[in-house]
Amino acid sequence: MSIRVGDMVTRKSYGNDIMFTVTSIQDGKIAILQGLEFRLVADAPMDDLVRVQPEDVQKELEKSLVKSQESLRLIQQERRLMREKNLYQQTGYTGRSEEDSVTFEIPGTVLHLDGDGRYLEKCIAMYRELGIKVYGFHLQEKDMPMYTTRLLERYQPNILILTGHDSYRRHLGDINSLDCYRNSKYFVQAVLEARRFERNRDRLIIFAGACQSNFESLLEAGANFASSPKRINIHTLDPVYIAERVAFTSVRDTVNVFEAAKNTITGIDGLGGIETFGTFRLGLPITENMKKTRQ
Repeated sequence: MSIRVGDMVTRKSYGNDIMFTVTSIQDGKIAILQGLEFRLVADAPMDDLVRVQPEDVQKELEKSLVKSQESLRLIQQERRLMREKNLYQQTGYTGRSEEDSVTFEIPGTVLHLDGDGRYLEKCIAMYRELGIKVYGFHLQEKDMPMYTTRLLERYQPNILILTGHDSYRRHLGDINSLDCYRNSKYFVQAVLEARRFERNRDRLIIFAGACQSNFESLLEAGANFASSPKRINIHTLDPVYIAERVAFTSVRDTVNVFEAAKNTITGIDGLGGIETFGTFRLGLPITENMKKTRQ
């Protein structure tokens, strides 16, 4: 049976390492592929593809879920420690229960622009689980530079996420050339537009990139965090985990880049950045009206 658009496949030439969805077929010979769980776009000859059975897709999704849950567990554990630290610095004591707390929390807000609508939905669900206010938009990577400024003006976020799909096309040449990447140049252009809007890297924190993106060019353009230092693939939810770290790190403290990357699924080879202040603010006292809105 021939492979069709929508099928799940792997590539024989890469040892069947990553599962992809076939998004289009060109001239009946070349398939355009998008990663199932990784932010990667690729193309491959039709005869290089192997169709994946539904039960194998389900196994891969279950493995990914386990990794996501482990990252979430680490985040929640560290957030408890950060909450106690912030409370102690403000009031001089800890040990109160959630119900008895006299403080309220204001984490940073996120504007998330994503080149993949399916990935965006998964990210929005995770932001909500993490308690982060987010404005999310599905935009093709090439359109992000056009819309970045107007969306920043409208929503005034603390954190901007620019992500989607990318890949380094080694056969085109130099690893430093943006022309050798599928979408890095659009991410770079969007970062430059964002920095024209807000030059201060602690007032607007930017994460930019996807699988195999040009890490150095993204940082040079003005991103605080980016992918991919080792030109490896990053997981769908990795940008969310970086945003969470920034959103819940106090405005008095800088984000520990190593710790932020450690809690992602991909790790330090896939994500990195520069010293950046957090966006979290602790307030007190919490009023009865505030408590009601929490419920």
